[in-house]
Amino acid sequence: MAEQEASGLQVLLHTLQSTSDRESILAILQVLGDLLSVGTDRRIHYMISKGGSEALLQTLVDTARTSSPDYGILLPLFRLLVKVGLRDKKFGQKALELEALDVTLTLARKNLSHSQNLLHCLWALRVFASRVTTGAILGINGALELLFKVITPYTRKHTRIIRAAAEVLAALLKSKSNSRRAVNRGYVTSLLRLHQDWHSHDTVNTYVQIRQALLLCLKHIATIRSGREAFLSCQGMEILFSTTQNHLDDKSMEPIISVVLQILRQCYPKSLLPLLTASSAYAFRIPGSITSEPPRVLTEEDFEDDGDEEVDRDSDSEDVKEEDNDLETDMNKLSSKPGLDRPEEELKQYEAMCLELSYSFEELESTLEEDLNFEGTQRANHHHIPAAASPKQHGLNKDQSCWGLEREDTVQTSLLSMVKMGRSTVHLASKKTPAMKTYPKVPCSRLGIDSSGNEIPDIQAVLKEDVWDIDAISCRRMSASLANSTMPTESVEVIDKVLQTHPKDIPFHDPHLYMAKSRRTRSVPDFKMMAFPDLWGHHPPPSAQSMLERKCGVQRIKIFEDVRRLIQPSDVINKVVFSLDEPGPLQDTSAPHCLRFFSKFESGNLRKAIQVREFEYDLLLNADVNSPQHQQWFYFKVSGMRAAVPYCFNVINCEKLNSQFNYGMQPTMYSVKEALLGRSTWVRTGCEICYYKNHYCRSAAATGGASGKCYYTLTFAVTFPHSEDVCYLAYHYPYTYTALMTHLDILEKSINPKQVYFRQDVLCQTLGGNPCPLVTITAMPESNSTDHLEQFRQRPYQVITARVHPGESNASWVMKGALEFLVSSDPVARLLRENFIFKIIPMLNPDGVINGNHRCSLRGEDLNRQWLLPSAHLQPTIYHAKGLLYYLSSIGRSPVVFCDFHGHSQKKNVFFYGCSIKETLWQAGCPVSTSTVLEDVSYRILPKILDKLAPAFTMGSCSFLVEKSRASTARVVVWREMGVSRSYTMESSYCGCNQGPYKGLQFGTRELEEMGAMFCLGLLILELKSVSCSHQLLTRAATLLNVEEEALDHHLQSSSSSSSNNIATELDDEPPCLEEIDYNTDSSLGQEGSLFELDRQIRECAFNKEEGEEDEGAGQEEKPSQSPELHGKSRASNHWTSSCDSTSPSSETHIVRARTKSRPM
Repeated sequence: MAEQEASGLQVLLHTLQSTSDRESILAILQVLGDLLSVGTDRRIHYMISKGGSEALLQTLVDTARTSSPDYGILLPLFRLLVKVGLRDKKFGQKALELEALDVTLTLARKNLSHSQNLLHCLWALRVFASRVTTGAILGINGALELLFKVITPYTRKHTRIIRAAAEVLAALLKSKSNSRRAVNRGYVTSLLRLHQDWHSHDTVNTYVQIRQALLLCLKHIATIRSGREAFLSCQGMEILFSTTQNHLDDKSMEPIISVVLQILRQCYPKSLLPLLTASSAYAFRIPGSITSEPPRVLTEEDFEDDGDEEVDRDSDSEDVKEEDNDLETDMNKLSSKPGLDRPEEELKQYEAMCLELSYSFEELESTLEEDLNFEGTQRANHHHIPAAASPKQHGLNKDQSCWGLEREDTVQTSLLSMVKMGRSTVHLASKKTPAMKTYPKVPCSRLGIDSSGNEIPDIQAVLKEDVWDIDAISCRRMSASLANSTMPTESVEVIDKVLQTHPKDIPFHDPHLYMAKSRRTRSVPDFKMMAFPDLWGHHPPPSAQSMLERKCGVQRIKIFEDVRRLIQPSDVINKVVFSLDEPGPLQDTSAPHCLRFFSKFESGNLRKAIQVREFEYDLLLNADVNSPQHQQWFYFKVSGMRAAVPYCFNVINCEKLNSQFNYGMQPTMYSVKEALLGRSTWVRTGCEICYYKNHYCRSAAATGGASGKCYYTLTFAVTFPHSEDVCYLAYHYPYTYTALMTHLDILEKSINPKQVYFRQDVLCQTLGGNPCPLVTITAMPESNSTDHLEQFRQRPYQVITARVHPGESNASWVMKGALEFLVSSDPVARLLRENFIFKIIPMLNPDGVINGNHRCSLRGEDLNRQWLLPSAHLQPTIYHAKGLLYYLSSIGRSPVVFCDFHGHSQKKNVFFYGCSIKETLWQAGCPVSTSTVLEDVSYRILPKILDKLAPAFTMGSCSFLVEKSRASTARVVVWREMGVSRSYTMESSYCGCNQGPYKGLQFGTRELEEMGAMFCLGLLILELKSVSCSHQLLTRAATLLNVEEEALDHHLQSSSSSSSNNIATELDDEPPCLEEIDYNTDSSLGQEGSLFELDRQIRECAFNKEEGEEDEGAGQEEKPSQSPELHGKSRASNHWTSSCDSTSPSSETHIVRARTKSRPM
């Protein structure tokens, strides 16, 4: 049957090409039309494969070249050609070879006064012009001149013709040669005049499609340099801005506004950032460091390659397939290859970091009483600030030191109650009150109330910045004792007075200890100050904040504001008010209505602030040290504000292509006045948030030699809660290196040393001279008996790392939650300590964190790309972290799980990246049979467990692909070289969740810390599910968790139920955003949209009379005909039909049938 159908079609096509009989041709065209008007596009593609395009084109050429062309044949033939040509990728080339382009142009010229014939010619030209190469040839043959004869100023006559001509012109101008031809012949001016004329007369938006097509012509011309120059010289920016400014909220104008925005962004003059150099303001001299680039003048070559070569954007090859060439398919590289990258004798140095394997617990017992006595002394004198000679004697208040005991019941119930049981029943305060107001309004008074309800006298006097100047209390090099400080006596008294008001309910934080630790932290700029939030501490809010609902049209409003700043600069102040590049102060502190900025403190990042208008500021971030790029993290102080006034901040040199700021994420803010009033909390803040591409061009030095890349603007508005406050704004909740070192010391003092083995070691010294901490946590052996010591030393290892990327502060909050949970008296934590030894490196890149980097080390390199061959001198933390793992592997103690905590800027939720040979080969379509590949599939168990346990975790976002570009990451190297099958990266969103109990909520520090605890719980469940798990451990787990053993076993079985796995492609450690927002300058009508629209016009044409009425309406312009006649005449035809005698277009309405809605194949 199929062969008969193919034979019948081929006979029809052959007959069509060979016959000159008019009746036969019309009959064949009618049959073909009936066949192609119903069903799916598969019929059309089948016809194309049998030579249908060539047959139709040849018939067109033969008919048109007769002495008197028969339009009774040509019109249905054109309609068939358009339908087929839109789906034939080689149609343009076929038309060129058969000389159909010249024929169609000739017919169009002959029919300028016959609208119906001309309309069909224009439709065919539209199809030909959809391929850039054939469009260029049409331009050479005079198509542009022809079309400008057809496109007239505003008229209500022949609007269908004008629209078709404008759309053909827009398609032709995709060719650079045609765009240059249009510029040289002054068509830019003509197009702008046509746009103004149609805009001014079409007051009810009847002919939006014509106006949109004219604008698309300008858009395509603006892709070349001479086109932009001509547009600007004709005042194009001003014209488009003025004609659309008052219509931004008009939905009927949406197609117009969209194209206008693209044109304005294309033609906005490109410029370099207002910085001396793209390199960081901080430089650290080390061997192999990157030298700063000299400033250079921007040229157009930075923006566009305006070559003569025509590039066909739609490939003529049907065999072209997009392939992910980044997936690793080399079995030698995918297979686990344990090996050393250093001499084996070097591994002996790591014995000192694993003293738990050889510790003399007889000696330890003799020191327990001393330790307890020392601990008691510290608890009794928790306000003591130690001298430099006694670094281990740190302050600790009673509440903190007894935290583990006091919170036993709380932790036991809170952790298990937060478990995501079937994703339905979970007690969360945040779900009861999902939206938390930024700050409650507080009546002003001269009294403050601390967390205990005690009055703080004269709080307003303390709040005045000239009294409690943060700069005065933040000297890092001051003596540990305030009494011996070189600071002025008045400032010391104020500091003492302020610190006496510090709340005692911030767990694991002590400002005195923080100050002592801060002066040991070494930074490249030698910071003298501390940020108040880091000193004072942060108390998590009681509930999470909802994601910000995106304001409709906020992006276009921001772009129009940028354009207004260019063309109407009269109110622009453009005053630099802060700059790291200027040695002296830039601000007159007495200047009214001007904010004051500061960022020279640990983890701070703000390079320059420019006042644009009274309440608007452009902000520029500092690049990573010794690097010209990676501007994303910010953290700075701002003061001198007015309350209840919205201030707009534009961060103009961001680099990532997209951001969760477009999808509900807000930056964070900390108010000093609020903290002194007892509300010391980082909160999400900001409205009218938008992240979009701007007009600032990235230099070649910042892009590795590539040109044309632009920066992105993050813009947000903040209304401050108090006047003359001091507030801190940050990309995410900050977590400094000093905060970590303080936290570790307090943790060590909070545990019971008879029960918890907690040891701090120094993994190595960083390039900047800061110690990188290594923490060991496990349970003390029950006794000195041989059995207990053997059990202690045979416990398997778990290795956790974090913060290799400094800007991912959320990873540190997750780590904080894990650390606090592991040392707590929670029964799950107790079981974990008794069965595992935890090796934790909580901050792999201390120097980057200290100096406010976003991604790199002091060498300007991504440390998570250095795991293959790290250098002890250049990447010491990676070198020694890898060495420690090598050592554990060499003694047969490879970790059960290795997990590197990260943050994610483009996706929501928490999820894993892991490693799988089979999944990688399958995704790559590799011919290697996966049935012959042996692989431990246990890598999926832990993420499945967390998918059931943790409210924030989702298995659906996990990926287990191994990519070539990730070959030097921790996850892949530990998996490949150490043979750890459960080697993961755990990504936590900067934003929040779009699933589960936290759906619609942004992450706070409480949720991030909870994720750290849940991760630890997942490790226990993983062990309980393992084959090697002892019955004794299972029984103890059931007892400690206060459930029956059978119930626990049932829960473990349900935890392993399968979950869908959506494999995503990573992009710079991160897949692209799942939510798409079009904010680029190059979006336009897609091929599918054009195809459908042209099909609609052809159908409509069959049921309308020839144009010419004076009042041609919008119904014909905007809506497809829905007359009952259309549906009544619809039928499928698969047989010969007779008679098509009339030659008038109206008599051919029965040829075209309604086709069902389908998509192009």
